[in-house]
Formats: sequence, structure tokens, C-alpha cells
Amino acid sequence: MEERDNFQAPADLNRIRTLALGIGGIALVVWAIGAYFNTEQALRSWLVGFIFWGGIGFGSIGVLMLQYLTGGAWGVVLRRVLEAGSRTLPVIFVLFLPIAFGLRSLYEWTHLGPDEHIIEARGWFMTPESWILRSAVYFILFGVMAYMLNKWSVAQDKAADYEEGSTYLATASRFSGPTMVIYALVVTFAAVDWVMMLDPHFFSSIWGLLFVVGWALSTFCFSVAVLAFLSDKAPMDRVLGRRHFHDIGKLMLALVMVWAYFNFSQFLIIWSGNIPEETGWFLTRTTHGWGFVAWGLVLLHFAAPFVVLLMQDLKRRPKTLAMVGVFILLMRLVDMYWLVGPSPRIHHAGFEGNPLTVSWLDFVAPIAVGGIWLWYFFGQLQKRPLVPVMDPFLGSAIEHGHGH
Repeated sequence: MEERDNFQAPADLNRIRTLALGIGGIALVVWAIGAYFNTEQALRSWLVGFIFWGGIGFGSIGVLMLQYLTGGAWGVVLRRVLEAGSRTLPVIFVLFLPIAFGLRSLYEWTHLGPDEHIIEARGWFMTPESWILRSAVYFILFGVMAYMLNKWSVAQDKAADYEEGSTYLATASRFSGPTMVIYALVVTFAAVDWVMMLDPHFFSSIWGLLFVVGWALSTFCFSVAVLAFLSDKAPMDRVLGRRHFHDIGKLMLALVMVWAYFNFSQFLIIWSGNIPEETGWFLTRTTHGWGFVAWGLVLLHFAAPFVVLLMQDLKRRPKTLAMVGVFILLMRLVDMYWLVGPSPRIHHAGFEGNPLTVSWLDFVAPIAVGGIWLWYFFGQLQKRPLVPVMDPFLGSAIEHGHGH
């Protein structure tokens, strides 16, 4: 059909790609210089950037499956952004390599003696070899999910008619049901290995869900910013409508509330349980200056977005909603820093924690990771039409967005 060629990405994305790569490349060089002089701090800062930007890629896989399971106009117009995010997995793997190679310079447990009770209790599970093997498995499983979903999407675009296109839609939906459970488990294990094990004495049974919800929220906030940028440019100016952004805004509001609920539940249960190995994690993050960051997250990651996103008219204005999304993304980055920053350093064991200090590498590393990731993301976004042209629900989705 002729319309298949009418939904290509605008040329403006080339300028953004070039800018992102330039900024990211310069930041990468500066980070590498900093890593030469302070390897541990550089790797901790890199981990913050990796968990934040990589989380958008991982979250894109989960939200992509979610939209196949739930349907709705928001999923149709958002699908290509999510697919592009899921296809950033190769560059996310490359960005993970500094963490893998710097494992012994980043995680305190790699320097604990064999008689340490944590090492004795967890055995082979808490060894560098096991950690690297599990991380490889996570990337393989994420890769299979992303590959299959994108494969069926390409096949749908090449379908002869909408009836054939609907078969690929049904296949992706059937795949997404059981795979969503596997996805949640993989995110849980990955979040435990990459972040929670920074403090080998701490454990939380809700940790994985914090990242499932947090990465989904990051994905929605990033996606709405991309859609808002495209909303007044061809071809998306004839696709996107106010109700699309209203629907996505409501999902952002829901995830903000769930993120706050899960975090408060974790705090309440651990604090009331009063087990030293668990409460010490929160004591570290509410003292030595970190308490200001904690209260800042309560007010700016939850309370402020919650109040703002309750406004119906705001959610119908693309640019304004995009600004809210970008603000939440900044808070998501602060949240990642709050999780990583106070964790024990290799030469500073125990529960005393680290006083609130901000290194210049904490700014440079996320910029380096983000610049490279964005360059790759926008390149993937340009490779396919910005909407699933042979999706049988595309017409109704467009009509829904322009309704009252």
C-alpha cells in the first residue's frame, strides 16, 4: 500500500543523533580520564547512568508486551518508539562492559573473605564467575524477547492486507502473556545483581518490582517526550491527538503512585521488622545528608508529579506533558543515585555508609551513557515507519486520539 511509505521519521532526528553522539563522545573521553585517576568512583557513576538509560531500554520491552496484552490506542501510536527502545539492547550490552570488567573495583562483596557469613551462605551464587554468567543470561533472555516482538512487527508491516496483519498481532499477544512473567523475573534478578548487591548485607523481597515499575515509568516519560517532539511534524501531526497524550498521562500518574506505594511498603515493612541488616540500609540513606535526597524524592518524584498529573487539561497538552515527563526522568536519575551513592565502598566497609558527596563523574557518566544510547535509539527509530501501518486497529486508534 502506498501509505506504508508515508510514515517515515522526519529528517530532524539526524540533527538530534549527531548532537547526542557529539556530547556523549566528549563526556565519554572525560569520564575515561576520570576513571584513570579514580576507578571506583568512575564505575559507580557509570552504574548510575547505565541503570537509568539502560532501564529505558529494558522497560521498553516490558511496556511493549504490556500494550500487546491490553490493547488500546495509546499502544498503537507508542509501539514504534517502544520497539526502537527495545532494539537498543546491543548498545546497552556494550555500555554494560565497563561494569563487567570493573566488577572487582565496584562491588564490595568481591573483596570479602570466604569466612564472611554472607559469602558462606550464598556460596557460588556470590562469585564473580556466577555474576557474569547470570548477567549474560539476562541479556540473552531480553534479546530473545526483543527479537521476537520486532520480528513479528516487521512481518506485519509486509502483510498483504489487514487480515494477515491481525495474525501477527495475535501471535505477539499470545507470546506476551507468559513472557511477561519471565520478564518480571529477569528484571528482578538483574536488579538484585547489579544494584542491590552493592550492599551485600541488604536484601528486600520487593526490590525487583521497584525496578519493574520504575523502568516502566521511565519508559513512558521518555516516550511521551519523543511523541511530543514529533506531534507537530509530519507524519505524526496527522496521527497523534490530545486523547493519546491524555491516556499516556494517566498511565504515568498510575506508575508514579505505584512506585511510591512499593517504596513506602518496603520502608514500612523493613523499619517495623527492625532487623539490623535491613534497617541499616535505610539508616544510611536518611543520615549524613542523604535524608535531604530522600525527602526530595518524596516531594518531587511523587507528590509534585501526582498533583500535576491529576490535571486533565495538562495531560492533553503534548509539550506540557513532555516537560512533566522530563522532570520525572530527572527524579528517576536522582533515585538511581540515591540507591547507588550511599552503598559501601570497597575500602569503607560496614553500615556507616558514605556521607552525601557529589562527584563531577556523577554528572559526566550519565551524560556519556545517555548520549551514546540516544544516538543509537534515534537511529533505530528512523529505520521503520513511525506507526504500525498494517495494524488493523491503526485507523480506530488515530480516530480515538482526535476525539473529544
